[in-house]
Amino acid sequence: MKLVFAHDHIFYKYNNQFYSTGGLSKKMLERYTSVFEKVIVISRQKRIKQIDSGLTLASTPRVEFIEVPDFKKISKILKRIKAKKIIKNAVKDSDAIISRLPSSIGSIALSFSKKYNIPYLLEMVACPWDALWNHSLKGKIIAPIVFLKTKRDAKHSNYVLYVTNEFLQNRYPTKGYSTNCSNVELDDFDENVLKERINKIDKRKESNKIRIGTTAAVNVKHKGQQYIIEALGELKKRGFTNFEYQLVGPGDQTFLKSIANRNNVSNQVVFLGSKKHEEVFKWLDTIDIYTQPSKQEGLPRALIEAMSRGLPAFGANTAGIPELLDNDYIFKNDKKNIKEICTILLNYTNKSMRLQSYVNFKQSKKYDKKLIDKRREEFLIKFLNNNKN
Repeated sequence: MKLVFAHDHIFYKYNNQFYSTGGLSKKMLERYTSVFEKVIVISRQKRIKQIDSGLTLASTPRVEFIEVPDFKKISKILKRIKAKKIIKNAVKDSDAIISRLPSSIGSIALSFSKKYNIPYLLEMVACPWDALWNHSLKGKIIAPIVFLKTKRDAKHSNYVLYVTNEFLQNRYPTKGYSTNCSNVELDDFDENVLKERINKIDKRKESNKIRIGTTAAVNVKHKGQQYIIEALGELKKRGFTNFEYQLVGPGDQTFLKSIANRNNVSNQVVFLGSKKHEEVFKWLDTIDIYTQPSKQEGLPRALIEAMSRGLPAFGANTAGIPELLDNDYIFKNDKKNIKEICTILLNYTNKSMRLQSYVNFKQSKKYDKKLIDKRREEFLIKFLNNNKN
């Protein structure tokens, strides 16, 4: 059975091999080849002359990559026509579709699968309302339209896979079959990691520098790193300067550096650039607190990975983040968020950090790769068996 997987993800092509920033790596695509005979990935592509340290291999046997041109801007009408033709042909030549939403390519593939009566499954990985509303003025205009369309698509889909436990299910409910499967891949829960974290906390003096960290692209405003930087500025005004914010991730740093300059905390904000996945885990062990300040998410893999290292963490009241953390470590997505971030940071003591280290490590075990992979595979097999010719 030939499956088409449709999403806006960008794959990077080098020497006829495809690479990803991590969202759709070789391991992740093999989730689908374990069930389907062939997988056709239709997405955006970029050609590169060298492999960046932040890229992971995506190419794997029985997976073919078809390029769809970037057509999102209104000025790219001809590219949109070409893109729709490519998507249409791929869908018509397939036996089943997986449409990962929100995405423009996924949405178009879904419309063609309905038109040609091709069985489809939806993967809900984020909230389109949050993504668009927090993007731009144009985003705010189209957010209600996309929100209602996605809500209708999910409602009438026979199969929906959600990455959250509750949030996306409540906002985009379905009448069909559904399951929850995070995109997280954790397969090593070493109790020594927790012991070392607790030992590090116990040795920490209350006056020591506290290193806060986030892994996310630094040129995407809805990732929210600016709010942590602004909170550092507010804390500095109150006389608290023992906080350092480390940012791991690709992208233009200009915007966030300007926020740091404006808040007079440039010396407290450290940009570390991209890191390979295994390097990120080593870095996580060097910081004291992890934060996920995003205004748009599904269920953040980076946060769960940080929790698996026994890190105390806090985050925004966004999508699946509150499913992971205690209420005391969640701040609102409104004008009071800076004040709430400051309160959370000032309330951290060795005692509370030790407790959160235990709680977060235990919570991360719910995202054991073996458990999630089994649940996902059973759901995909059910979809496959119910739609065989």
